[in-house]
Amino acid sequence: MSLRQFMSLRPLTRALTAVKNGVVHGWTESARALGLQEDLYANPQHRPLERPVTVLIIGAGHRGTVYANFAARHPAEMRVVAVADPNAHRRQRFARLHQIASENCFDGWESALEHERLADAVIIATPDTLRSGPCLRALDLGYDALLERPVAPTEEECRAILAKAQATGRIVGVCHVLRYTPYFRELKAILDQGLIGEVISVQHLEPIEHVHMSHSYVRGHWRNSATTTPIILAKSCHDTDIIRWLVGAQADNVHCFGNLKWFTNANAPTGSTERCTDGCSVEHDCPYSALQIYLRDRKRLYVFDLPEDSAQWDAVILQALKTTDYGRCVYRMDNDQPDHLTVNILFRNGVTAAFSMEAFVSYEGRRTRVMGSLGDVTGDMESFTVTSFKTGKRTVWSMKSDAHGGGDHPMVRDWVQAVGQQRPELLSSSIEVSIESHLMAFAAERSRLQRTIEEVQL
Repeated sequence: MSLRQFMSLRPLTRALTAVKNGVVHGWTESARALGLQEDLYANPQHRPLERPVTVLIIGAGHRGTVYANFAARHPAEMRVVAVADPNAHRRQRFARLHQIASENCFDGWESALEHERLADAVIIATPDTLRSGPCLRALDLGYDALLERPVAPTEEECRAILAKAQATGRIVGVCHVLRYTPYFRELKAILDQGLIGEVISVQHLEPIEHVHMSHSYVRGHWRNSATTTPIILAKSCHDTDIIRWLVGAQADNVHCFGNLKWFTNANAPTGSTERCTDGCSVEHDCPYSALQIYLRDRKRLYVFDLPEDSAQWDAVILQALKTTDYGRCVYRMDNDQPDHLTVNILFRNGVTAAFSMEAFVSYEGRRTRVMGSLGDVTGDMESFTVTSFKTGKRTVWSMKSDAHGGGDHPMVRDWVQAVGQQRPELLSSSIEVSIESHLMAFAAERSRLQRTIEEVQL
């Protein structure tokens, strides 16, 4: 019996678990004390599979690598048997790590999907604009699929994926990794059990963090909404999904304000240059210096495909800063993504939600406030506090985790089990609800551009 199952027998303490003096004990500590399985979130519907689910990985970059690593850690559940990526270095790395035959290494999704099925399922972790094509083709071939989010850059493509999934009956999961984090799982359990009464409203903040913003949405792949996707979709469809999941009702109306205020040519400091490597006179004082971020601090280096020998890294990084967008001045880019925005959402059950996405903060990690009829919850992805209006008692839950809150591999496991058992209900979200959360983001972008209140219609 898992700790989660054990606590489910005690309705008043299931969500808060093992409370002593208002502080929640660690899951492992509590499980050991009770002689139970240490995995708090062990799903009783999971079972040993007769054989591993075989997977074709399309897109061997950072996210594809994270998801494929599940197979290395759990070979009895998943096995990577094929890879498609235009980058030869990434293909070779995958082939070596997962012992993939050379004939199953492809330089593009088209060549990988011109054959009969090579695997049971496909994980699609390509750039945003290259997801719908391989997904539609894979579903036609009979693959089940796991899609990195956002699933597509346009509303039309999202609806096409939904229609194809419904027509073929294949399992299509979406990488809503935040749903699988201990923080949001416990928060959801508290709300579902009515521990703060009926939910009235939600406030949710996504602090991107200033360097992350400059890396991904000013210099990086997602800097221009016309060539990729709007930032509300690219960065914050995690959040539209989480808010919708917590509220538990369909969104009716959306309203959004936001703009690009700071990362513009007009704000370029005197003495700045096209590149940080061009002798910029303010480089040492700039918080967005590419030399500081990548070369000196060695942050976010996954974009450079570095050699295994770290002694060579400085030369490779410096050359990349001289030749790629990651070395360009943040005030001299072709970016158009808002660096701050606010979204208001009205749900069908009368709940309202206010969401803010902010670049200019020194920290990461979502902040959430949920207001209920009997109490409220405030949290920051690592801890939350539940306060009872009746007693005034405050109960604290806390757990440290990674940037995605520890949700990546639990999400992959649910998908693998769904495919292995052919039970789509094992996923935390249906494809219909996943697409709806994307439609909320598209509606918000229309509202921002047109200054309108938009309806959300699946």
